[in-house]
Parts: sequence; C-alpha cells; structure tokens
Amino acid sequence: MRIFRASVIVAVLSLGTPAFAQAPGTPPQPEAQTPPAESSSVIHSIQVVDIKQLRPELRSKVDEIVAQTSEEDLQSLRKSIDETPEVASALKAKGLSSSQIVAINITDGVLTMFAKIA
Repeated sequence: MRIFRASVIVAVLSLGTPAFAQAPGTPPQPEAQTPPAESSSVIHSIQVVDIKQLRPELRSKVDEIVAQTSEEDLQSLRKSIDETPEVASALKAKGLSSSQIVAINITDGVLTMFAKIA
C-alpha cells in the first residue's frame, strides 16, 4: 500500500524524541530528517493518535505547524487518505474520518495519523 505524498503534511514524531512537522512549501528546518525514498513509503501498519494524547512539547510543535498549514494542503492530505482504502478503513474502524486528520508520519512502514478529536 502506498499513500500519495506530493502535498501531504508530514509530522515526524518519534517516541521519546522532539517533534518535527513539515508542511508542504515550508523550508526544511535544521532538525528535519530527510524524507524517505519513495520505495520506503510502503505501509505495513496504520495507527491513529489523538494529538491530545501527545506530550505537551510534541503537541505544541504539531499545533504550531498545523496553524501554518493552508486549508488547501489539509484538503489534499485528506483527499489522499480518502482515496487509499486501507487508510480510510483504519480511520472508520476507529470511528473517525479524514476530516479529523491534521498530520501524518510514515516511518519504517508505519503510517501514523494525527487526529484532532473533539
């Protein structure tokens, strides 16, 4: 399974390490990791994280980037999610929709979607 990445908001979060989120069109930040090669974006598992569950410093970073992200970029991300059946199904299984997703991370075959749940 692959997910369209051209204009996707990517939040690179690792457990126990500082967060970095990259919105399309923003210049890379010094702590940014190089995006994985296209061949490494094969998804083996999917998880959904409520951003309210993140540690305060990680949530703050994600919120900051999301605030700088255009509605067009968010719509592109959500469209990509909706067009990927496995991803849309994973959200539906959690009782969520793509409209609640504000960022994603793809690392080592794991797609993590960050949701704002009311």
